[in-house]
Amino acid sequence: MNDPDLRCCPVKIAYVLNTYPQPSHSFIRREVQALERQGFDITRLAMRRSEAALVDARDQGEAAQTTYVLDRGAFGLFGDTLRQAIRAPIKTAKGFFLAWRMGRASQIGVLRHFIYLAEAAHVARRCRADEIEHVHAHFGTNAAAVAMLSHVLGGPRYSFTVHGPEEFDAPHTLSLGDKLDHASFAVGVSAFGRSQLCRWASFAAWDRLHVVHCGIEPAAFEHSTPVPDGPLRLVAIGRFVEQKGQMVLIRALEHLKEAHPDTQLALVGDGEMRNDLEHAVTDAGLGDMVRFTGWLDQDGVRAEIEQAHALVMPSFAEGLPMVIMEAMAAARPVIATYIAGTPELVVEGQTGWLVPAGDDFAFAKAMEMLAAAPTEGLARMGETGRARVLQRHDIDDQARKLGDLFRAAADC
Repeated sequence: MNDPDLRCCPVKIAYVLNTYPQPSHSFIRREVQALERQGFDITRLAMRRSEAALVDARDQGEAAQTTYVLDRGAFGLFGDTLRQAIRAPIKTAKGFFLAWRMGRASQIGVLRHFIYLAEAAHVARRCRADEIEHVHAHFGTNAAAVAMLSHVLGGPRYSFTVHGPEEFDAPHTLSLGDKLDHASFAVGVSAFGRSQLCRWASFAAWDRLHVVHCGIEPAAFEHSTPVPDGPLRLVAIGRFVEQKGQMVLIRALEHLKEAHPDTQLALVGDGEMRNDLEHAVTDAGLGDMVRFTGWLDQDGVRAEIEQAHALVMPSFAEGLPMVIMEAMAAARPVIATYIAGTPELVVEGQTGWLVPAGDDFAFAKAMEMLAAAPTEGLARMGETGRARVLQRHDIDDQARKLGDLFRAAADC
């Protein structure tokens, strides 16, 4: 895998994604661009466009390079499926049966999986036309289903990265075991993530399960800013959805507001729970302490982190959050829940605090400890975290690991 001749072998890769780019998926963009820097030819195939506004110019640039499969419309995809059936009737029948079986197991039904089959027919045709040697999907949901069906229809071998928690919540309904067993390899973004894949893959597939971390660009964090003076400033970053647990922070601030009324919390992001969060802030009388920023571009997120004393991450379920890596790279301590892959990066007492998920009292206590810590202590903690994340999550290093797996899968 480290043979220099292997590393020189060019491979054409198609990235198959559900919705791309998205504001919360900058890690995919960094991975794709790092692979391109290493000589890979990457074709971006997304099923649909993002409904969220793309405020980051880098995401806008990625959108311009992406082909959107559903833009072909029903007639275009039907034509792709018909051509596939004429070209390879037996493989098409196998794909049809597999889509039917996956649909029966799922919560979204057979019809949706037949749509995935039509998308897969287009992906397989595109891969043949462009001489693509390998397909990689992110997330073990519908993108991995399309990649697997494309392979069954005669397209290239495939792999996929599992982030969690969605795949870990519903492995049977997602047919995760089938996707793992058919794949050339699969990747977890943490050791915890790989362990969950081992639960659903056959024993024979375990050696094809790997850990490749999501990465950051060290050059973007070449210089860290000093920890700010003044009252406690916290930042939380993520989609406003149930698994992210932002409501816990509102309750924690209720416990904190008498002793630390000047505390400021910036909630960066947006989502279906925004109204609930805004109402909770109003009902708790925390309007002067909590600020909603909406989605910000990468520079805006970095600015919010640098203005804060720490990142707070109250998630109930996760993979290994990118925002933790970015906060640590910016030399900021982290208060996070003790779940999934987070303890592999956040070290209690050295780079931050780990608290039980859902425990608002524990969050409030950790915030109080943060507020009481001397500035030089926070700075030391931040620099320790910075060194740890730069050593473990350099995107070029991680892309190199993934690239070696691609080359091996392509018999290159």
